[in-house]
This record gives sequence, structure tokens and C-alpha cells, in this order.
Amino acid sequence: MAGLLEYSEGSTLLHRANPISKVAFAVAVCIATFLANEYLTLVLLLALVLLAGVYAGVGKKAVSLLLAFSSLGALMFLVQTVIVRAGTPVFLWVTDRGADTGAHVALRLVTFALPLVLMLTVTRLTDLTNAAVEVLHLPYRYAFTITTALRFVPIFSHEMSRIVEAQTARGVEFDSGNPLRKLGLMMPLAAPLLITSVSKADDTALAAEQRGFYLRTRESSYKRYPMATRDYAIFSLCLVVIVLGAIF
Repeated sequence: MAGLLEYSEGSTLLHRANPISKVAFAVAVCIATFLANEYLTLVLLLALVLLAGVYAGVGKKAVSLLLAFSSLGALMFLVQTVIVRAGTPVFLWVTDRGADTGAHVALRLVTFALPLVLMLTVTRLTDLTNAAVEVLHLPYRYAFTITTALRFVPIFSHEMSRIVEAQTARGVEFDSGNPLRKLGLMMPLAAPLLITSVSKADDTALAAEQRGFYLRTRESSYKRYPMATRDYAIFSLCLVVIVLGAIF
């Protein structure tokens, strides 16, 4: 998780595209994922995202994310088979309708989460903030808040790892094979993580204020983010993806 949102250097079309068009592509895939009903459509959307990751040079990260999200998808599949009792029993408590619902939920979860993370991997958060202000006319304070929250994800993950290591050194057995026991051991760590989070947020707010945060406007950025031909091509692909998802 520590390297989840770290920017990956590159000179591909995706790297050079406007940050807004990259986010639009990720959002289009997410919309198509919820509109699609066929397994083949969901698999093709997932394959499209993986191909985009390979093209951008982050194929290994895409595969690792796919495996991580697949574990969560498997859990959601199991939950759906327990909840959905309608249909014909096929194995133990699993019914055909429960398995079908669970498979759709699992595929949608993986296909929804993957493009957002991959697009952020090939986009500098600073560029995303400035592009949101210039292209979308989003007030800078809101754009800065969103991207700062994204920056804190790997930071908090690193802090959590440090806390776990400190507790392990004190004899706490976090490598327990019992998931319920492990969850019980992790819950008390929320307090020190919350204290650290509040402290870092306060330091960030103070640093931003000292740098003239409230004076920042749309014209303050020295870098411009004009739309190019490649961006309009990506927007066209977004429309195609949404239409295909709605039809199939």
C-alpha cells in the first residue's frame, strides 16, 4: 500500500495526456461497469484497463492490484452467496442465483477499483490539482483537499505499518491465523493512528497557510493544461466505453 499512489515516470500517451482526460477515462470505465450486465462485457472492461496499465509501463502494479482486489472480490462473492437464498441449490448453501449475483458483484468491484488507482499512478497529484482548477474551474481549496486526501493514503498506511511493528516488538502476535483475533488486535491501533492523522493534518494546514494557501487562484499556476488531440481521442473512447456498457 505504501507505493499504491506513487507516480510512475514515463513518456507514453497516458502520461502526457491531460489529467482531466485520464480521470474521465477511469470514471467512464466505472460507469460502464455499473451499466454492464454481461460477464463478457465486464471482463473486456477489465482487460481494457489492464492493457492501459501495460501500455503505461505499470503492468506489474496492475497485476498486483488485480490480485489484491480479487481477494476482496472473492470475499464479496462469498457474502452474496450467503445473503441471496433464492434460486436452485447447487452446492451446500450456494444457489445458482446467489452465485450469479456474487460473481457480478465481485467482477464489478475489481473493475471499478482498478482504473481509478492506475490512472492516479500515471498522474502527478500536483498536475491533477492544477488541471482541476484550470479546466474544471474547481475552487483551488477543494481541489487541494481532494488530492491531499489521496496523498495521505500511503502516508497513513506507512504509519500503520510502523505502529504494527512497534506493537510486534512488544510481543503482540499480529501473525495470528485467526482473522477475528487479528481484527481484535488491530482495532486498538485506531487510536494512535487517529492521533497521528490529526497531528499531520494540523501541520499540513499550518504549512499551507504560511505559503499563502488562501491567495491561490486559477491564474496562480505557472503551468498550463490545454486540451490536445490525444485528450479528445480519450474523451471519444470514454463515450464508446459507456455506450457499450449500457448496451451490453
